[in-house]
Amino acid sequence: MTRVLRIIGLAVACGLAGASLTGCGSGAAGLADTETSQEMTRLRQILYKAPALPDGFSVRPRAAWRPPFKAADRDCRAVFDTAGGRAPTRALVAQAAATFQGDVLGEVAAVGLASYSGEEAEWHLKDLGKSLDGCPGLEAAKGTEFRESELPVGELGDEAVGAQFRGRLNGYPYALNLVLVRQGDTIISLVHTGLAKVDAKRTQSLARAVVGMAD
Repeated sequence: MTRVLRIIGLAVACGLAGASLTGCGSGAAGLADTETSQEMTRLRQILYKAPALPDGFSVRPRAAWRPPFKAADRDCRAVFDTAGGRAPTRALVAQAAATFQGDVLGEVAAVGLASYSGEEAEWHLKDLGKSLDGCPGLEAAKGTEFRESELPVGELGDEAVGAQFRGRLNGYPYALNLVLVRQGDTIISLVHTGLAKVDAKRTQSLARAVVGMAD
């Protein structure tokens, strides 16, 4: 599948689940502890201080997202893990992740933020885009299978890619939209889930809101 990478901008952070924050320090050698701490605090505030999400989403953050399926393919794991607070670690300064409940049955917005030193955010997004291309679908346990199609993402940050996954989870209809954005030194990942289908326009509104919060 051919995707267009658009010029956009964003920031990424290190380990946050629930209300806790964890330093990453892998590959970001040379940064003072105070710089890492400040970046972790910034990312935490983005997700935990009254996030400006679209109507219908709780502003009360929950623990980082964990995919309800086990992707055997490494490319698929890479793109899904990023939204759950397990972003690529090379030159990672800090990361944070949380989920927000929607008012549609089965609807969840999972947001991951990861901040990098140097120009690594740009390279990581390119790698994640390739991984997304390498994940045209996935099969996990019996009754769990998804197929991918392109998701238009519009103008987001400095660069952005997106995809839709539709299929069955343990035999039941399930869908998710995935958006990856780079804004400056930050990578923002968003997974928007639902039963049977997920509205692409609502996903785009979510993505714009998250990018605006991280700007």
